[in-house]
Amino acid sequence: MKFGVVIFPGANCDFDSFHVLKRVIGTETIFLFHKDTSLLDCDVVILPGGFSYGDYLRTGAIARFSPIMKEVIAFANKGGIVIGICNGFQILCESNLLPGVLTKNVNLRFRCFDTYLRVENNKTNFTNRFLHNETIKIPIAHGEGNYFADDDTLKSLEDNERILLKYCDRDGNITPEANPNGSIANIAGICNRTKNVFGLMPHPERCSESILGNTNGLKIFESVFNTN
Repeated sequence: MKFGVVIFPGANCDFDSFHVLKRVIGTETIFLFHKDTSLLDCDVVILPGGFSYGDYLRTGAIARFSPIMKEVIAFANKGGIVIGICNGFQILCESNLLPGVLTKNVNLRFRCFDTYLRVENNKTNFTNRFLHNETIKIPIAHGEGNYFADDDTLKSLEDNERILLKYCDRDGNITPEANPNGSIANIAGICNRTKNVFGLMPHPERCSESILGNTNGLKIFESVFNTN
């Protein structure tokens, strides 16, 4: 399986994702440049975290028009697997590959710490290495991670089990206090209707090695292999 990690101007988690895939998991992994017009036969595309194009206008709004995104959108619409992490999640929403929008954190502060998440659906390409309702810990680092969607969109996400991760406390309780950014329904990660596109605000690439004291994030990448 071949992974491609997209490099946008201002990205800062591209090498982290590349390291996990190439050196920790040991799978074929290449970088894709934002001006590229081909995905070079990649089976999975990663849109990494960071501040693409300085996050001017809106987070992900400029990156959405990068030449590579035309290919990513076509790839996703044909069933290709795409994962957007943090800024990558924002880009997926701007590209209409995922519904809703990421706005400024409710307290207007940059939040950077470990968060607890509850796995709402473990029957997807991205979560099948977890148990249903399992509580995991993955770090966040964002200033605009407040997910919002209208009532109809939220109902569709819930009815079709497209909410994959929710912020929770260490015991798995979904509470306002466990929500680090004000996201509606404590949403931390969602997928599209066909469940081949996944966006999440937490950073799995930052907890994918035992030396970091946490390997919960590794299971997200391993879930992709477990499906194929």
